[in-house]
Amino acid sequence: MKVMTAQVLVAYATRYGATKEVAETVAATLEEQRLEVEVKTAREVRSLDGFGAVVLGTPLYFGALHKDVRALLERHQPALEQTPLALFALGPVKAEDGVEVSRKQLDAALAKLPWLSPVATEVFVGAYDPAKLGFKDKMIAALPASPLHGEPAHDERDWDAIRGWTRELPAELGPTAPTPR
Repeated sequence: MKVMTAQVLVAYATRYGATKEVAETVAATLEEQRLEVEVKTAREVRSLDGFGAVVLGTPLYFGALHKDVRALLERHQPALEQTPLALFALGPVKAEDGVEVSRKQLDAALAKLPWLSPVATEVFVGAYDPAKLGFKDKMIAALPASPLHGEPAHDERDWDAIRGWTRELPAELGPTAPTPR
């Protein structure tokens, strides 16, 4: 049995908890594959020392990466240039909206970081609960032109797709990434 010398860091940012739940599922799926995993919020990450790979999760709001994810990327750019990184984003809150627009938004956000070369990226449908919205988001959702105007709470995350993507990550993360123990 091979002994792990490095862990996989699953870091995430979240506004209302949906991305956290996906990050926890990603971590659990990697652990099922016998990888050593640590889960942290993007804000908690102080160093990438000891991590052989990083999986980063972010919600997309108005086409942008969460500010905590952007800060992590800036703060750890030198290490991330040397560490295999996979990135997932939660985009639309309804499956019927498709992920194509969110995929284009993610690609545009990543294009602003030409040094960043994720080995895998994916966009998943998210969840929406108007009761959890903060003041500014409630005001936006209240606008008749908002796509969230009158939208009821729902969760359309595809857990099978999330687990399936995650099961492919060890091969994508490559030979410098942690291997199963």
